Amino acid sequence: MDYNKLKIKSFKYWDVYLHENQCYLGRVFVQLKDEKDVEDFLDIQGEIRDEFFIIGKKIKKALKILFSPDKMNYAALSNTSPVIHMHIVPRYKDPREFAGMVFKDIRWGQNYAPYDRSFVITEAVLFKIRDALDLQI
Repeated sequence: MDYNKLKIKSFKYWDVYLHENQCYLGRVFVQLKDEKDVEDFLDIQGEIRDEFFIIGKKIKKALKILFSPDKMNYAALSNTSPVIHMHIVPRYKDPREFAGMVFKDIRWGQNYAPYDRSFVITEAVLFKIRDALDLQI
């Protein structure tokens, strides 16, 4: 998947993307732009840090409006990508329906990972989730 197709919004220092695997409906990640000197999430400072928290609050509000998650998980792992990014993973006690599909959090009450990598939805549904979030963020 071309992640540019899944970009939700671009800010001064950060881009927001829909994660291609939506086994957790509304899962997104926020990725730092053009800051190659920052190697650890806790090293972000000043305007960059402040903007991240503004964006994070907007995402959380949008997810609550759209999907009413029961809990939020956050992960800044940087294991497979050296670029600083944070995954925002909404969690659901009960199934949610969106765009004619049912999304069930089969790991509710446990760590979100390992997540169901075999979970696949159509590109059209991915874009509907992306566009719904874009309108709210």
